[in-house]
Amino acid sequence: MNKTIKMKVNLNLRKILSVKILSYKIILIVFSLSFFSFISNSDINSKDIAIEAKPNFIFYLADDQDKLDYGTYGNPNVDTKAVDRLASEGIKFNNFYTGQAICAPTRSQIFTGKYPIKNGCFVNHIGVKPRTETIISYLEKEGYEVVLAGKSHVKPNSVFKWSRYLDLIKIGNSKPRYLPISKIENYISKVDKPFCIIIASTFPHGPYPKSNDYNNQDIFKLPYTGKNIPNYKTGYYQNIKEDNSQINKILDIVDRYNLKNNSLFIYAADHGISGKWGLSEQGLKAPFIVRWPEKIKANIQSDVVLSFVDVVPTFLDIIGAQISNDIDGSSFYKTLLGDEKEIHEYIYGLSTMQNIQKCKVFPSRMIREKRFKYIKNFNSIEVYKNNLGENKIVNQFIEIGAKSFPNKPFEELYDLEIDPFQKNNLANDNNYIQVKNKLELALKKWMISQNDILITHKMPLIKPTLHPLDRNSKWNKVTVDLENKLNENDYIKLHY
Repeated sequence: MNKTIKMKVNLNLRKILSVKILSYKIILIVFSLSFFSFISNSDINSKDIAIEAKPNFIFYLADDQDKLDYGTYGNPNVDTKAVDRLASEGIKFNNFYTGQAICAPTRSQIFTGKYPIKNGCFVNHIGVKPRTETIISYLEKEGYEVVLAGKSHVKPNSVFKWSRYLDLIKIGNSKPRYLPISKIENYISKVDKPFCIIIASTFPHGPYPKSNDYNNQDIFKLPYTGKNIPNYKTGYYQNIKEDNSQINKILDIVDRYNLKNNSLFIYAADHGISGKWGLSEQGLKAPFIVRWPEKIKANIQSDVVLSFVDVVPTFLDIIGAQISNDIDGSSFYKTLLGDEKEIHEYIYGLSTMQNIQKCKVFPSRMIREKRFKYIKNFNSIEVYKNNLGENKIVNQFIEIGAKSFPNKPFEELYDLEIDPFQKNNLANDNNYIQVKNKLELALKKWMISQNDILITHKMPLIKPTLHPLDRNSKWNKVTVDLENKLNENDYIKLHY
């Protein structure tokens, strides 16, 4: 090839190569612009993406309402349309328990994932142990804000350091007992990270309005209701109606800010009023309903036996966080998705009658498996003499406690499959001796693992914070020879 031709070919090749390089540069520029535009848009929407990556937790907790006093659980006479709506949109639990049928201990279980003895709040009006891990510390580590709106009744503040606390408000001449709806809406409208908000109502707990929309004929008779309608019932129904109105407002807020699909919404009551303080089914068994449209099927129910100590580990499991070995509960995330396999071999409960209005020395413990439930009343009239010691004053209070519950036997055993309201005690039936022995042994092992005070003390007196055993009040009557006779050394030493 001559020199002129070679020069022309090289020139053409350079032109072609230049065009290709230019094309690649244009493509690269276009790609880069698109990529950085995508990144920019991602930055703009990063808050929304971050929030969508982790669900919000909204937990509405009512106060002192029987599980059966809802339309969805079988009472046609109460106004619970908001709760019934949640049940139709999510999953309803039929065997959800508190470990103690009273206010502060229930809340402390929910917020710690630990049973009352372990977390320290096993008596009403006392706090949990110092340095206890809570739902606040667990979720804040995962980037959440954890807010309490409404009733607290947990302490100490050094443990329960909420990200924010929205206190109760007055309406009209009421005491501060209504939910701060506008503050809740203001928070939800502005929050820029995943959040967990506990909305703790004071309803339907008393006081009950004497003037209300109901009369005794409106009261639906529950399976454990006696012949006479309790005088608080009509006001109790009115308070249920009041609470339903508050729930509706919260649901409207959730819808208004498009949080429904990415929020796990729980409704529960802390315990049943008909069995408050004790270990009956109507006291320990709680309503529990969960809605999460993107994950949970609508209008389903579960018979899996669960406990309030399971709430914290379930939240942690849902967001992929580590669950501490010190937590008593277990995740029921799979149950929410429709799995009916049992989570626990046993769940547990306890009753402490001290430091309540009608205070008495009468501690009890409970264990339940899928079918059978076993209760031991440690200061029953049958055995109280074994609990007496050298202190004659303390002995008298132990005796008063036993005689205050003359019909409570030392042991109780119930087949909940055929006797769901504990009417037929099988503890002395030889046909069930193996079942009873098995549950008694399992209960003792649990008490040891919890460092239960009944393992290390014969019949302990618990230092009161509000309701002393040896003081007269409108609820508690003490004879003159026992009034103000207990001193500091007569009580066991606890963490408060």
